[in-house]
Amino acid sequence: RGFLPFRDVPADIGLGEGRTPLVHCPALASELGVESLHFKNEAINPTWSFKDRGSIAGVAQAMALGIRRIGTVSTGNMAASVAAYGARAGLETWILVSSDLPREKVAPISVYSPRLVMVDGDYGELYHRSLEIGAKLGIHFINSDVPFRVEGSKTIAFEICEQLGFSPPDFVIVPVSAGGNLRGIIKGFEQFLDAGLIERLPRFVAVQARGCSPIARAFEQGAASIERFENPDTIAKAISNPLPPSGSAVLRKLRGHGGFALAVEDEEIRKAQVQMASQGIFGQPASAAPLAALRRMLADGTLKTSHSVVCVVTGAGLKSMASLRTETAAIKKVALDELETAFAS
Repeated sequence: RGFLPFRDVPADIGLGEGRTPLVHCPALASELGVESLHFKNEAINPTWSFKDRGSIAGVAQAMALGIRRIGTVSTGNMAASVAAYGARAGLETWILVSSDLPREKVAPISVYSPRLVMVDGDYGELYHRSLEIGAKLGIHFINSDVPFRVEGSKTIAFEICEQLGFSPPDFVIVPVSAGGNLRGIIKGFEQFLDAGLIERLPRFVAVQARGCSPIARAFEQGAASIERFENPDTIAKAISNPLPPSGSAVLRKLRGHGGFALAVEDEEIRKAQVQMASQGIFGQPASAAPLAALRRMLADGTLKTSHSVVCVVTGAGLKSMASLRTETAAIKKVALDELETAFAS
């Protein structure tokens, strides 16, 4: 608690966020050829994504300031999270999403009865317009990289350190959209290092989908700042922000700590999603991107057999069902009176 920017969170606004499992997968680590592999499963949070950590921090700040109207701009995960915590706290909650948001993502938002607005226009610009309108109308927007949301994300790093006995992994791989979550994770490790709780930092890897990879592209080009990514096209909708507000800050942090950013193809993400499910972890496509990146890093020699890795699973697979393929499963269809034959082979 001493590392957080508030003394207390009101007890009646929590939903049991945080304290997510760090799942050890020794068989998969051996198969891939690394010393150890863990998945930090943020899909276990109340609204099935890491966003709950930042949402409760943002809502706590709003209530401390006497603010009764909150909002967010989101592609899905953060919208559901803010809607849930806004409902829990009894706040007027505005949710702005893209007009083309799939219905499978609209329903888990609307169930909390927020003021839901579907906006036709550039998603990157929507972020900035929300802040302008919020300032004018007195709506506190808890968007992707606001300071208190970043503070909430720090706790992912704190928990990883605790769960590994304060011995950080060699690599922490994180799917990145707006960039606030990775900023928070890096800050958490930095603060534990400064406090003497850990002896070194891991190397941080920001992974994006090739079809929307403004941060990875800027890193590959050696650019000092990101540029808008035109015409995004990827199955990993949760990380398809064409102009991430924290993108340039993420670039600076990665370079300052010897980390890097890379982009993976959608087919690599699909394969990683199935491989992660073989360990019992069902993540949305964005959540499978770190495992796809790990496989790429092994292929190019960045990862060695002596390295330990933590992949951050940011959201649950149930949030993105449309991209799933069923042909990977061994599915049989039989009549009831022929059921026993299904077990023959």
